[in-house]
Amino acid sequence: MEDFLKQLPKLAKDKNKENKKFFKQLKNKPPKQLDVLMQELHEDEFKRTDCLSCANCCKTTGPLFTDKDVTRIAKFLKMKPQHFIATYLRIDEDNDYVLQSLPCTFLGQDNMCLIYDVRPKACAEFPHTDRRKFQQISHLTIKNVEICPAAYNIVEEMKKRLQ
Repeated sequence: MEDFLKQLPKLAKDKNKENKKFFKQLKNKPPKQLDVLMQELHEDEFKRTDCLSCANCCKTTGPLFTDKDVTRIAKFLKMKPQHFIATYLRIDEDNDYVLQSLPCTFLGQDNMCLIYDVRPKACAEFPHTDRRKFQQISHLTIKNVEICPAAYNIVEEMKKRLQ
């Protein structure tokens, strides 16, 4: 996994133009069974991929925190939401709550999430490869391919099956 993670940014960069073209075509004319295919590819990949051996998403990017996320996590940590925000979050250029720093404050040394049961929705759904109407999040998927080995593998397999 370590070697693949080191190679991933270059692999993703090399595939970027190809992926943009592919996703543009996919968005314009999505196959009828795309959601079914994506669910299958996602499930197959995560039978082989152990996120705990990687945690690159937690080390390199941070999720958006919704108001519901803030309330739920603050309650879990026995904090008031405003104190949670002041302690861990900042507002980004899009006016969203994001982590003040990376890697994620809640990532343990063993790559376990310290707030896993109440983690942000964005974390629970990452890398979003099993999402319905998958073709609508192509911009996000292209970004995720750069940091998530599973997303990279899923996109490569999807291109093989659909071309």
